[in-house]
Amino acid sequence: MPRHWLFKSEPTTYSYDDLVRDGVGEWDGVRNFQVRNWLRDDIKPGDRVLFWHSSANPIGVAGTAVVVSEGYPDHTAWDPDSDHPDPKSTPERPVWYMVDLKAERKFPRLLTPDDLRQEPALADMIVLRRGNRFSITPVTEDEFDAVLRLADAS
Repeated sequence: MPRHWLFKSEPTTYSYDDLVRDGVGEWDGVRNFQVRNWLRDDIKPGDRVLFWHSSANPIGVAGTAVVVSEGYPDHTAWDPDSDHPDPKSTPERPVWYMVDLKAERKFPRLLTPDDLRQEPALADMIVLRRGNRFSITPVTEDEFDAVLRLADAS
């Protein structure tokens, strides 16, 4: 059964429109062990994703995507010219993992945290918790559906 996730990206680095343009995009550069474990072990093809624009004004959910690959070693970690190299990761002993995403649906407008907080079904959504810094977080099916309803009402 597919699971649901929220993936954060800075739109100046890789936006939802970039994913639409590319068709399929690599989700690389994660350097957190908990998130790495999800990418390596738990996130599977068919899982649905809320694509969140972070570090922007405004921030929020831009649309949905679907995971189209199993987790695989993040080759940017052993590329010294990448934006996030890690000399401890090698092709023989990869430390970091990534998946590929395909754009699914762009929302008519960005759903901001204030929009999401108006929906009681999202009261426990991890991304809305103070201090959450993970670039990927699990989302319940009810939360995912509630975000889709908000997007439809936009």
